[in-house]
Amino acid sequence: MLHSRLIATAALAATLTIPAFAQQRDPGFFVPGQQQQRQQRPAQARPQQAQQNPQPAQQAPSQPQVQLPNQPGDSAGQQQQIPQLPALPRGEAPPTAVIGVIGVPDIMRISTAAQQVEREIGARRQKLNEEAAREQAAWRDAQQTLASQRQGLSAEQLRTRERELQERITNAQRVFRERNQAIQEAAQFSLAQIERMLIAVIRQVADSRGMNLVLHRAQVALNVNEFDISQQVAEELNKVLPAVSIPPEVPAPAASDATPPARQQQQQRQQQRRN
Repeated sequence: MLHSRLIATAALAATLTIPAFAQQRDPGFFVPGQQQQRQQRPAQARPQQAQQNPQPAQQAPSQPQVQLPNQPGDSAGQQQQIPQLPALPRGEAPPTAVIGVIGVPDIMRISTAAQQVEREIGARRQKLNEEAAREQAAWRDAQQTLASQRQGLSAEQLRTRERELQERITNAQRVFRERNQAIQEAAQFSLAQIERMLIAVIRQVADSRGMNLVLHRAQVALNVNEFDISQQVAEELNKVLPAVSIPPEVPAPAASDATPPARQQQQQRQQQRRN
């Protein structure tokens, strides 16, 4: 979709105040106690050996040890541990969060500028696809014609025809790639205008309602409708940006530009004979 990139960008920029996410502590791994229970043996079964080689119980660590990889210069096997830093002076607490929620896909469906971009870019892509399909059909026809005329052509004529067809295919593919790249750049240029204005409108609407934290609807599991400002943002966006400037379409090359050089030379010679 045209607005997939806009959704990813506005997801970051729409947040007026970025909350500090709670850092998840590494729970480590649960290591059960490895204390080995001594088996009671009869007093007659090697009492002296049991007394000489007692097996001490292994205690499980009270908490997992955080280990960092060895740095250059550390001795072999030496392990680094995270240092214990002193507490910082207590700072100012953040303000109470006043939350708003937006749905960017809904805003883009309502936005007249986004609809304009979707129609224009979609039409250009459709036109390019149709022209590419016609050109591919012409390639197949030329290949079939060349195959049917193979017996009546000399080796030199056959090589010339094959070279001309290959040059035509190569040139046409290059032209289609350039036109497709131009369409992508036009879409990005147009969407960038909507992105900038959308961020400004979100800030404007949030300030007017005293909101200092705006989240995307996809990030919220449950909310009430009063939190959602999507409709108001879309209406304001249409007021300040009803349409955008879309770069003009790259014109299709003339027939002479797409004609292989060998064919151009042959046409020029024929034209000179007629004159």
